[in-house]
Amino acid sequence: MKKAVVLGASGGMGFSLVNELTKRGVEVVAFARNETKLQSLFASNPLVKIQPGDVLDKEVVCKAATDADIVFHSVSISYEQWNEKLPRIMKNVIEAAAGSKLVVVDNVYAYGRQNGKKVTEETKKNPHTKKGKLRLLLEQEVKASGIPYLIAHFPDFYGPNASNTMLHYTLERVMMNKKSGYVGDLKIPREFLYTPDGAKALVELAIHDNAFGQNWNIPGERMVTGTELIGMIRRLTGYGKKVSPVTKTMIRMVGLFNPFMRESLELAYLYEHPFQLDGSKYEREIGALPKTPYEEGLRQTLTFQTAATN
Repeated sequence: MKKAVVLGASGGMGFSLVNELTKRGVEVVAFARNETKLQSLFASNPLVKIQPGDVLDKEVVCKAATDADIVFHSVSISYEQWNEKLPRIMKNVIEAAAGSKLVVVDNVYAYGRQNGKKVTEETKKNPHTKKGKLRLLLEQEVKASGIPYLIAHFPDFYGPNASNTMLHYTLERVMMNKKSGYVGDLKIPREFLYTPDGAKALVELAIHDNAFGQNWNIPGERMVTGTELIGMIRRLTGYGKKVSPVTKTMIRMVGLFNPFMRESLELAYLYEHPFQLDGSKYEREIGALPKTPYEEGLRQTLTFQTAATN
């Protein structure tokens, strides 16, 4: 791989993908709508070509992907826009990737409720939510396209520049030294992926030809409770204010006025019962998964946020 395009380069996973690719000497076209943000993130990186544009504009996306060996699709949009925009985005991405390879950053929604069972790539996908059904439909379109593809399923993100995440909501309030909240039950174990780990695992997959034509699960370091995470955050920052659980009822009430929260309500099952990805296929066929300890990942995330706000 000599040249790649990262769609959604200004987002959490896109940012880490650009950094991981350039560390390996790959030339990268960093594509996203906000040119100012792209400049702030990548202007000093000589291997990055900044390309502002809207992924809904097929001509612009296809032009950005010209001569790329691999197209990394890490575009993220707000939940209330999914039904209208995600199918159009995927259609444009598939067209842009024609003649190259396609790597898709995906979530776990298509698996549906698993009641605590560890989820492998062979687990039957039986989505019970609108978003899960849409993600499965988009996956099927990728597989039917005839393009060499690789689809990676990730749990919730956290990490440098990963602002559109559940943990960022907690960390943002901590950084302002205000009372904060944690989405879900503080006592239920959850899985979070440090975005640089996810990017490293994904790029490693992308350089293996035999990884294409398959789905891959990329888990976090381990399952962790909110109570544990808050304890780490307190040790790292000296934060002493209260962190309250954000319950399903609270999300429902806020959703009366906030379209994003209203649309996120159907995903509350992920916070009510443990949901864990099995990464044994990756470790068997590719190698050891990158697993930064949560405390170190949080340290790096907080350091980035501090620098970004100063």
